[in-house]
Amino acid sequence: MVRDLGASVELRDYPAHTLISCDVAGSFDGAANRGFGPLVRYISGDNRRSQQIAMTAPVLHEPQRGTRHTISFVLPEGMTVEDAPVPANAAVVVHEVPRRQVAVLRFSGGLGEAKAQDSEERLRVAVQASGFTAQGEVFFALYDPPWKPGFLRRTEALVVVEGTLNQ
Repeated sequence: MVRDLGASVELRDYPAHTLISCDVAGSFDGAANRGFGPLVRYISGDNRRSQQIAMTAPVLHEPQRGTRHTISFVLPEGMTVEDAPVPANAAVVVHEVPRRQVAVLRFSGGLGEAKAQDSEERLRVAVQASGFTAQGEVFFALYDPPWKPGFLRRTEALVVVEGTLNQ
C-alpha cells in the first residue's frame, strides 16, 4: 500500500524480504561502488552453490557511523536466508528484513553526500509533519546504473516509521 504524505513523500508498506549486504569503509560518494563488486559477484555465482541469481533493484545504501556504509541487494521475491546460497566471500552476508512501514522521498539524479543530506532533512521534516516518528537512520535506494544520465536516475531516501497519518 502507498499513501501520499505530502511534500513529495510517500508511505509504503514493505513485506519481509531477504538482502545480501556488504560493509565498506570510506567516503559516502564512493561507497556504493565499493560494495557493488562483492554483491554482484555473489549473484553471478561466487557462492557455495555457484548459483546465479537474478539482479533486482534497488541497490540500498545505508550510511553507518563514521565512514562505514552498508550496501545491499534485495534478493528475488520468495528467496529466504534458508534457501539462499551461502556466500563464498565472508564479507557478504545474507539476512532477513522484517515487514516494515517506510516513508520515502523520491528524487532524480545521482546520490552524492550533499544530496543525501538535503533529502534526509526534507524527509525527516515531512515525516514529523505527518504525525509519524522516524525509527532509525535514513537510507537510500538507487534504481539505475551509474552510466545513466543523472537527470534520468531514480533515487530515494527512506526511513522506517511508526505512527498514524495525520488527516
